[in-house]
Amino acid sequence: MLYRFKSQATADVVMLEPNARQLLDIIGKAPGPQGIITSEQIPAAVSALEAAVSHEQGQNRHNGDQFAAENHDEPAEREHVALHQRAAPLIDMLKRSAAEGKDVVWGV
Repeated sequence: MLYRFKSQATADVVMLEPNARQLLDIIGKAPGPQGIITSEQIPAAVSALEAAVSHEQGQNRHNGDQFAAENHDEPAEREHVALHQRAAPLIDMLKRSAAEGKDVVWGV
């Protein structure tokens, strides 16, 4: 299943279910088929996502790669998508939506 996050302030962000569920869990939202992050909830959601990304990056060595965040062997590291890469589009959407006072929804 795909999650399609929508906002009147940005283009849609589409994610695979496991990735979207992880991000929704981080921000404290139930990963159901429909939901909303209100403009009032967005600052806390952004803070939670940025804290999770920072925590992940602080726990791992990067294998000498500035874009990597986990300590995999080199071939796996090139193929791995870390939390900061998965969260970036949603964080951008949330920030842009907050700037315009718009909610973010999915499944509607």
